[in-house]
Parts: sequence; structure tokens; C-alpha cells
Amino acid sequence: MDTAISMAGNVGTEVDYTSGEGYSFASFRLAATPRIRRGGEWTDGETVWTTVQAVNRTAENVRASVHKGEAVVVVGRLRARRWVGQDGQQHERLVLEAKSVGHDLARGTSRFTRNERVAPAEPPGRLRTGTAVPTGRGTL
Repeated sequence: MDTAISMAGNVGTEVDYTSGEGYSFASFRLAATPRIRRGGEWTDGETVWTTVQAVNRTAENVRASVHKGEAVVVVGRLRARRWVGQDGQQHERLVLEAKSVGHDLARGTSRFTRNERVAPAEPPGRLRTGTAVPTGRGTL
């Protein structure tokens, strides 16, 4: 079972966007720095860096809307990506697979623009419901 988490922070890199046949992919690094009260003073805690990845429509919207330095909130699934580098060393990186990404309105304002819905293309030879088909035998 997957559990959704949310993470707020600042976009630390420009969005890296890739698209191909039938897919699009966007990623950026998110920096989350907690504020900690020590001895009556507020100070920054240790920054946690997480890679955020989005696919398809979310990726396209991230590319158009999210920029380095902006405050965002991301909701998705946290994953650990592991690989062996060219040096033979084991590496691991936290990845947040984004379901939703938005600007953090506690730290600024934003303007929402709804995506235009595109009707799915109908396969050739397929009829819409209620469409008359000429039979060559006169009227229907």
C-alpha cells in the first residue's frame, strides 16, 4: 500500500523536462529547511534535498509553472532510488513521485490557469452515438 506524503520547500534547480512519443517527464530538486527554536532564537535546521519527478500532464504543467527559487508544496509517493555508479559505489537518492504540485500560498500568491480539455480522437471507422449512417437505400 502506498501512502501519500506532502513536502513543502523551495525549488532548488530549474525544471529538467523531456518528452517523447506518448510521454513527458519533468524533474527538479526540492530543498526543505526546517526552522528550529534554540535558546529562544529561531535558526535554520539541516536542509533535506529531494528529487521531485512528475509525468505526462503534471510534467507539462510543472515545466510551464515552476521555477528555481519558488516555494512549492508537492504531494506524492516517496521512493528511494538505488544504483551502482561507474566507480562501483552504491548510491541512493530520495525521489518524490509527484501526484500534485502547487505554489505554497502561505509564502506568496499564484494565478491558476485551467488546461484546455482536448476531446479524444475517435479511431477510424468508429461511429459516434446518434450519428446516422447512409446505407445507400434511401433515407434512414
